[in-house]
Amino acid sequence: QVELVESGGGLVQAGGSLRLSCAASGRTFSTDTMAWFRQAPGKEREFVAVILWNSNTYYADFVKDRSTASRDNAKNTVYLQINSLKPDNTAVYYCAGGYSGRSYYSSDNYKSWGQGTQVTVSA
Repeated sequence: QVELVESGGGLVQAGGSLRLSCAASGRTFSTDTMAWFRQAPGKEREFVAVILWNSNTYYADFVKDRSTASRDNAKNTVYLQINSLKPDNTAVYYCAGGYSGRSYYSSDNYKSWGQGTQVTVSA
Protein backbone atom coordinates (compact mmCIF):
# COMPACT_ATOMS: atom_id res chain seq x y z
CA GLN A 1 0.00 0.00 0.00
CA VAL A 2 1.39 3.37 -0.96
CA GLU A 3 0.93 6.39 1.30
CA LEU A 4 0.33 9.72 -0.38
CA VAL A 5 0.60 13.25 0.98
CA GLU A 6 -0.46 16.24 -1.09
CA SER A 7 0.66 19.82 -0.61
CA GLY A 8 0.72 23.09 -2.50
CA GLY A 9 -2.91 24.10 -2.43
CA GLY A 10 -4.09 27.48 -1.28
CA LEU A 11 -5.96 30.63 -2.15
CA VAL A 12 -5.10 32.19 -5.48
CA GLN A 13 -6.66 34.86 -7.66
CA ALA A 14 -8.16 33.99 -11.00
CA GLY A 15 -5.45 33.84 -13.61
CA GLY A 16 -2.84 32.69 -11.14
CA SER A 17 -0.98 29.41 -10.93
CA LEU A 18 -0.33 26.68 -8.43
CA ARG A 19 1.93 23.66 -8.32
CA LEU A 20 0.56 20.77 -6.35
CA SER A 21 2.86 18.09 -5.01
CA CYS A 22 2.21 14.52 -3.96
CA ALA A 23 4.84 12.65 -2.00
CA ALA A 24 4.59 8.87 -2.03
CA SER A 25 6.01 6.31 0.34
CA GLY A 26 5.60 2.68 1.18
CA ARG A 27 6.39 0.90 -2.07
CA THR A 28 8.21 1.19 -5.37
CA PHE A 29 7.13 4.39 -6.98
CA SER A 30 8.89 4.61 -10.31
CA THR A 31 6.63 2.07 -12.01
CA ASP A 32 3.36 3.44 -10.65
CA THR A 33 0.68 5.21 -12.58
CA MET A 34 -0.22 8.30 -10.59
CA ALA A 35 -3.27 10.48 -11.05
CA TRP A 36 -4.88 13.67 -9.88
CA PHE A 37 -8.57 14.01 -9.19
CA ARG A 38 -10.60 16.83 -7.76
CA GLN A 39 -13.87 17.19 -5.89
CA ALA A 40 -15.82 20.41 -5.65
CA PRO A 41 -18.51 20.93 -3.01
CA GLY A 42 -21.65 19.03 -3.89
CA LYS A 43 -20.04 17.34 -6.87
CA GLU A 44 -18.54 13.95 -7.57
CA ARG A 45 -14.82 13.35 -7.67
CA GLU A 46 -13.53 13.82 -11.21
CA PHE A 47 -10.38 13.04 -13.14
CA VAL A 48 -7.88 15.83 -13.73
CA ALA A 49 -4.64 14.27 -14.98
CA VAL A 50 -2.60 11.08 -15.00
CA ILE A 51 1.10 10.41 -15.43
CA LEU A 52 2.31 6.95 -16.38
CA TRP A 53 5.52 5.19 -15.39
CA ASN A 54 7.15 6.46 -18.60
CA SER A 55 6.00 10.05 -17.90
CA ASN A 56 3.33 10.00 -20.59
CA THR A 57 0.50 12.24 -19.48
CA TYR A 58 -3.20 12.61 -20.15
CA TYR A 59 -5.46 15.42 -19.04
CA ALA A 60 -9.11 16.24 -18.64
CA ASP A 61 -10.35 18.61 -21.30
CA PHE A 62 -10.94 21.41 -18.82
CA VAL A 63 -7.22 21.61 -17.88
CA LYS A 64 -5.25 20.10 -20.73
CA ASP A 65 -4.10 23.35 -22.30
CA ARG A 66 -2.93 24.89 -19.04
CA SER A 67 -1.67 22.03 -16.88
CA THR A 68 1.45 19.95 -16.66
CA ALA A 69 1.81 16.75 -14.68
CA SER A 70 5.33 15.59 -13.94
CA ARG A 71 7.19 13.20 -11.68
CA ASP A 72 10.52 12.99 -9.93
CA ASN A 73 11.14 9.34 -9.17
CA ALA A 74 14.24 10.13 -7.14
CA LYS A 75 12.00 12.08 -4.76
CA ASN A 76 8.98 9.75 -5.05
CA THR A 77 6.93 12.80 -5.90
CA VAL A 78 4.48 13.78 -8.60
CA TYR A 79 3.46 17.31 -9.43
CA LEU A 80 0.56 19.08 -11.06
CA GLN A 81 1.11 22.59 -12.34
CA ILE A 82 -2.10 24.44 -13.17
CA ASN A 83 -1.97 27.82 -14.86
CA SER A 84 -4.67 30.38 -15.65
CA LEU A 85 -6.77 29.22 -12.73
CA LYS A 86 -10.48 29.98 -12.75
CA PRO A 87 -12.99 30.19 -9.91
CA ASP A 88 -14.64 26.98 -11.06
CA ASN A 89 -11.33 25.21 -10.49
CA THR A 90 -12.00 25.55 -6.77
CA ALA A 91 -11.98 22.07 -5.27
CA VAL A 92 -10.07 19.65 -3.11
CA TYR A 93 -7.39 18.07 -5.27
CA TYR A 94 -6.42 14.48 -4.55
CA CYS A 95 -3.46 12.41 -5.56
CA ALA A 96 -4.15 8.76 -6.36
CA GLY A 97 -1.96 5.69 -6.78
CA GLY A 98 -2.16 1.93 -6.69
CA TYR A 99 -3.74 1.84 -10.11
CA SER A 100 -5.24 -1.38 -11.40
CA GLY A 101 -7.82 -1.58 -14.13
CA ARG A 102 -8.69 -0.57 -17.67
CA SER A 103 -9.29 3.13 -17.35
CA TYR A 104 -6.99 5.81 -15.97
CA TYR A 105 -9.99 8.13 -15.72
CA SER A 106 -12.02 6.22 -13.15
CA SER A 107 -11.38 6.83 -9.47
CA ASP A 108 -12.56 3.26 -8.80
CA ASN A 109 -9.30 1.94 -10.25
CA TYR A 110 -7.03 3.57 -7.69
CA LYS A 111 -6.44 1.99 -4.30
CA SER A 112 -4.41 4.68 -2.58
CA TRP A 113 -5.47 8.26 -1.93
CA GLY A 114 -3.99 11.24 -0.20
CA GLN A 115 -5.92 13.45 2.18
CA GLY A 116 -6.36 16.13 -0.47
CA THR A 117 -5.26 19.73 -0.73
CA GLN A 118 -7.70 22.62 -1.00
CA VAL A 119 -7.44 24.91 -3.99
CA THR A 120 -9.56 28.05 -3.83
CA VAL A 121 -9.62 30.47 -6.73
CA SER A 122 -11.08 33.90 -6.12
CA ALA A 123 -12.63 36.01 -8.84
